[in-house]
Amino acid sequence: MTKEKTNQLMGLIEKGESETLEFKPSLSQINEIIGTLSALTNKNGGSILVGVTDSGKIQGVDIGKDTVERLTNKINDSLEPKIYPKISVEKTENNNIILIEIEESLDKPVLAFGRAYKRVGKSTLKMSREEYEKLVLEKNMEKVSFDSLACKESALQDIDEDALARFRERYEEINKSALNGSVKDMLKSLKCVKEIEGQIRATNAGILLFGKNPENFFPASYVTIVRYPKIEKEQEYLDIKDIRGSLFTLVELTDKYIKEHIQEFSKVVEGKLGREVIPQYPYYAIRELITNAIIHRDYSNIGSRIIIRMFPDRIEFNSPGGLPAMITPENIVYEQYSRNPIISDVFSRVKYIEKMGEGWDKIIASLKKHPLKPKLPHILNTGNTVIVTLFSPEEMVEKTMEKSSEKSSEKSSEKIINLLKENKEITIEEIAKNLNLTTRAIDKSISKLKEKGILKRVGPDKGGHWKIVDRVNNKEDNKKEKR
Repeated sequence: MTKEKTNQLMGLIEKGESETLEFKPSLSQINEIIGTLSALTNKNGGSILVGVTDSGKIQGVDIGKDTVERLTNKINDSLEPKIYPKISVEKTENNNIILIEIEESLDKPVLAFGRAYKRVGKSTLKMSREEYEKLVLEKNMEKVSFDSLACKESALQDIDEDALARFRERYEEINKSALNGSVKDMLKSLKCVKEIEGQIRATNAGILLFGKNPENFFPASYVTIVRYPKIEKEQEYLDIKDIRGSLFTLVELTDKYIKEHIQEFSKVVEGKLGREVIPQYPYYAIRELITNAIIHRDYSNIGSRIIIRMFPDRIEFNSPGGLPAMITPENIVYEQYSRNPIISDVFSRVKYIEKMGEGWDKIIASLKKHPLKPKLPHILNTGNTVIVTLFSPEEMVEKTMEKSSEKSSEKSSEKIINLLKENKEITIEEIAKNLNLTTRAIDKSISKLKEKGILKRVGPDKGGHWKIVDRVNNKEDNKKEKR
C-alpha cells in the first residue's frame, strides 16, 4: 500500500466510527458485518474496517488464500437483493485490514438474513415493521435515481460557480423572475448538493450539470462524434471529435458541430422572395435527440460514452443505458420516463427540454413538415444501449457523399504527399498499408495527383522513385533539381 493510501486509511480510523463508518475486530462477527452492510446500503452507503476495534485500535486479521472469496460469497448469499461491495486487503505497518466499501442502493430495502437494517448514528439497528413498509412503499413510488446520490469524494468546491451563474442568468431571462439565494441555497433547491454528516457533498447531478471537471468523477461523460465518407461503417473516417465539459456544454457544442457538418438545400418557395434554405435534417430534431441522449443516458455505466456517427444518409445517436421495461420503441411517443429526474428537471427549467414530455411528438412533427419528406427515425434498444437513427432525405444523400468523397480524397492525398516526403522510394503497397486503405484507392489518389501536376514518377516501377513537383509547397525540391 502506498504512503498516501496508508495516510488516508489512518485518517479514516482516527475519525472514529460514524453513520458511514463501522469498525469490526475480526471476521468472527461476520453476521454483524452483513447486518451493517444492509444498514449502510439502505441509507447513504459507507465503509467497514475489519481488524479494527471499536476504540480504533488496529489488531489486524489473518488473511488466507481464500479469505476474501469466502467473505464475498457469504455476503452474496446473505443479502437480498444482491449487492456487490468493493472488498480489498489493506496493509499497515504490521497488520492486514479488510476494507469493505458499499454505496447507497438503488433498490431498497436490502435485507440481511431476511431482515432490513438501518443506520442510526454509529449503530446498526433492525428496522421496525412500519419503517420497512414505508421504505417498500417509497420504493414502489419512486426508486432512488443515480443522479440524486452523493458523488463520492465530491465537495462544494467541485462546483463551477461561473457555470451556475450562467444558468441563473438564463433562468431569469426565460422565466422573467429572479432566482434568489446563495450558491449553496440554489444548489440545494436544484437537488445538486446534499448534506451528509454535516458536510455538503455534490450529488452526481450537481457534478454533471455544474462541475468544474465532470470527467474526474465520470471518465466517460463526454460525447464522441465520428463522420464517415460513405454510408457503410468502415475504419476510414473523415473526422473524429471528442466534446467534453458539463452537460449544458455538451449539448451546445455537439449541436453546433453537427449543424456545421450537415448539408443545406435551397429551393424557390411560391409566394416568397428569394430561395428558402432547407437543412438536411430539421434543426429541432437534431438538438432534441442530442439532449435526450445526454439527459437520459446511464451515467452509472462509467465505461461507455455517447457516440454519434454521421453518415451521408443518416445520423446515429448511441446512448448508454437501455430503455426501461415500460418503454418500448413503439410506445416512446406516448409514455414518459426519466432515468435522471434531477438532470431532467434542471434542463426543463431553462427550456432545454419539453416539461410535459412532448419532445418526441415535436421531433416527429418536424420531420413530417420537412419539405423533402425523410423517413421517420428508427429506435433500436439493445438492452445496454439505445440507438436512434435520423434519416436524410434521399435526394440529399448523393450531394453529401460527393462532398464527403472530395474531403476524404483531399485528406488521403495530403497523407500520401507527407509519406512521399519522408520516403520517395515507398511503394504503393506500403502506402496502402500505412494508411489502412486499398491499393486501388491509393492508385486513384496518385493518378489525381499526377493529373494536377503535383506528383511525378521518375524511372521504372522497380528501382524508380517519386518526385513531388508542386511549386508552392516544395520549393526546396525544385531548387535541388535546378542544381
